[in-house]
Amino acid sequence: MNAPFILVDADACPVKEEVYRVAYRLAVPVTIVSNAHLRIPAHPLLSRVVVDDGFDAADDWIAERAGPGAIVVTADILLADRCLKAGAGAVLSPNGRPFTASSIGNAVAVRAIMSDLRAGGDRIGGPPPFAKEDRSRFLSALDAAVMRLKRAG
Repeated sequence: MNAPFILVDADACPVKEEVYRVAYRLAVPVTIVSNAHLRIPAHPLLSRVVVDDGFDAADDWIAERAGPGAIVVTADILLADRCLKAGAGAVLSPNGRPFTASSIGNAVAVRAIMSDLRAGGDRIGGPPPFAKEDRSRFLSALDAAVMRLKRAG
């Protein structure tokens, strides 16, 4: 198994600072992937990839690299599905909930239903606002994923 590394779907990611904290503490490299130039701290563990603005360009870049050592951070259910199918070591949502082989099918189905409802004109609420508990859950989940992959590696 490969040493762990973190790939962040960064354009709308609310937990980049938390990712950096875990990376510094556990010495894990991080790649921030976005469609636009995002400022990241100058640190040898951190790198940035800016993809072109083509449809799903960031998702494609991440999914192509989501192997056994990868911990992918994304809120995008379809990207999570692609990364799990590619064999990613872990896929986490910014609220700390893991996407797993057993949960992703249901998440994709619910996403499709909600998309159909919105397309039909139904007014449905979005996800709940991001909370302090989400940040804490994410930190714990990322820490656990890194430690699990380091032990396995």
